[in-house]
Amino acid sequence: MEFSLYRLALCLSLPLMIFFGMHMLMARVPGKGNFSNFLLSRRLMGAALLLLSFNYVVHIVLALRFIDVCATILFNMATYFLSYWLFTAAMMTLLDRTFVTCRRFIFHVLLWLLFSACALISAFLPEIAERWGTGILACCLAAYGIILATRILRTYRRATQMFENTRSDDMGAYIRWLSIFTYWAVIYGVSCGLLTFLPDDYVFVWILSSIPFYIYLYCCYQNYLFFYEDVENAIMDEEMVLEIPKFRPDMGEKVEGWIEEGGYLTPGVTLNDICLKLGTNRTYLSEYINGVYGKNFRDWIADMRIEHAKQLMESDPNLKIQEVSEKSGFLSLSHFTRTFKNKEGCTPAKWREGRA
Repeated sequence: MEFSLYRLALCLSLPLMIFFGMHMLMARVPGKGNFSNFLLSRRLMGAALLLLSFNYVVHIVLALRFIDVCATILFNMATYFLSYWLFTAAMMTLLDRTFVTCRRFIFHVLLWLLFSACALISAFLPEIAERWGTGILACCLAAYGIILATRILRTYRRATQMFENTRSDDMGAYIRWLSIFTYWAVIYGVSCGLLTFLPDDYVFVWILSSIPFYIYLYCCYQNYLFFYEDVENAIMDEEMVLEIPKFRPDMGEKVEGWIEEGGYLTPGVTLNDICLKLGTNRTYLSEYINGVYGKNFRDWIADMRIEHAKQLMESDPNLKIQEVSEKSGFLSLSHFTRTFKNKEGCTPAKWREGRA
């Protein structure tokens, strides 16, 4: 392996990782609002990046790869094990405020210490036993990563389902990056476990592959600042228990009355708002909407708004699309256009042209 190319790859990746890690640990957030969970998540992610940066520093200073390849792989896997947990804790904190507890954190740290101890023991075994031990630990690391990733994806799906059943706006769009990043993290994490076994001449590929991954991660966290409060408020609303009657026997009439009054045209209307209006609870109303209309709450509201928008465009062809969007209860023109296109197969403007 050419040492200069190997070290160059490390030196290119390391400054970025240190910058991203330190920024996530120390950067400030807006002074207003509840950003405690976001801060905890970002600091855990920053700690994970600095841990991986430390791994790179050790490679640069000690040149472990040139001393003992198998021991280097074991050292890398021990680093990845703890990083996997920090990544998972950071992502889960954004959707589940109760996930990170002292008990759970200690449990996973103890697992990491056990894994590291096994890696250390394997490094001192005879060559054949060392290779077998490395292979077994690699399988354990991959299984651990997949289990953690599955937990994140399940929590993400529960959150998006909750948003769809309680919020009229597409809140799931604000956290879609969590799902995308998790899939990328699984691919990258498993790939790292495999790429660290690459022949020496190609090991720089393993190092350089980290650059786009961490740039994407950093950009996602920066962008999420704009939407965090909306998501956090939606989750907090879900946790609130409303002390109101369970249901009304005239539910159908009440819902139809609410529709006739144009309640669905209120921007940002939530399931809670309707429950307070009708005097019922969210579980019963959500089941009623799913059962009678065959749709989740968000789609039910969106469909009624789209039908109202079409009526407006037919009755007044001179009405601007922006005005149609506002009168139909959408928070933004882009949301209206995207929703309309998903349901009708074309933009509002083209739909109106086809009716002219």
